[in-house]
Amino acid sequence: MDVPGFTKQNKPSHLDPFRRAVLRGLAVLLPPLLTIVIFVWVGNTVTDYLLVPMEKAVHGLLVRQFQRDILSAGSLPADQRRKDRVTVGGSAYLRVADDRYVPAEYYQYVLEHQGTRQVPATADNIVRRYVEQKYLPRYIVIPVFLCVFLLMLYLLGKFLAAGVGRFFWMQFERMINRLPLVRSVYSSVKQVTDFMFSEREIEYTRVVAIEYPRKGIWSLGMVTGESMLDIRCAANEPVLSLLIPTSPMPFTGFTMTVKKSETVDLNITIDQAFQFIVSCGVVVPPHQLVEALADRQRGSVPALDSSKEVGSGQEAGGSDSVIR
Repeated sequence: MDVPGFTKQNKPSHLDPFRRAVLRGLAVLLPPLLTIVIFVWVGNTVTDYLLVPMEKAVHGLLVRQFQRDILSAGSLPADQRRKDRVTVGGSAYLRVADDRYVPAEYYQYVLEHQGTRQVPATADNIVRRYVEQKYLPRYIVIPVFLCVFLLMLYLLGKFLAAGVGRFFWMQFERMINRLPLVRSVYSSVKQVTDFMFSEREIEYTRVVAIEYPRKGIWSLGMVTGESMLDIRCAANEPVLSLLIPTSPMPFTGFTMTVKKSETVDLNITIDQAFQFIVSCGVVVPPHQLVEALADRQRGSVPALDSSKEVGSGQEAGGSDSVIR
């Protein structure tokens, strides 16, 4: 029969070892896999929305420039209009399927680098293939694009750092914040990008833990200074000013001044503390996990106990019953 205060435990299933092994495998596989997926997604996004449009624009400009070298049959003397190869101005031209003439240099270059593809039949397509193969191969386009992209980012950053650029950017953000749906997405993305790429205006010195908002509940705090002299005199001991960040967005929080004796210095870096806060406590620094496990094995730190004490139904003179 059921006993008040006791919880019935489920019997272990035969599939539990299999389930634990699968979860362990996922925990090992997902971090590198998700990292690769994110970098591939970023690369594909930059390629689709920046590299390809710029490449098409440059390709179009070069094609229009080289298409001027195409000759029509009507522009040649009457005795040369039916010849497959003519010479005009000291340059050789070849007649193609659309009865126009392209420079022999273009045709020969396309023929030598065609690979498994066939040589285009029309003069315009031959010029396009010539520009693509000679001037826009990927081993040239990608380094040039990266240099141009970095230069654009540098110039944009310098422009926004100036007074005029900052004014225009503020006007742009004010306009975005007036759009009902867009402003919600934009503000969330902006918070993430500001956290990842912006320089921190506050210089944190170290990470501490304090019992807040009450005894027994610990919160992380970033030490920003030694606070004010009047507060130190009132406390009659050294004090610290802390920023208490909030999860999962650590760039928001609140400031407090606490006694130095009530803080516990943590052996973690500022970046590790931010990772812990952003992940809501899921991502713990590895050395903290190892040290905690070693301490528990030595018996210096009691192991976590998820059992429940029975507060009712105890027999007189007996001790508290704990389900293990």
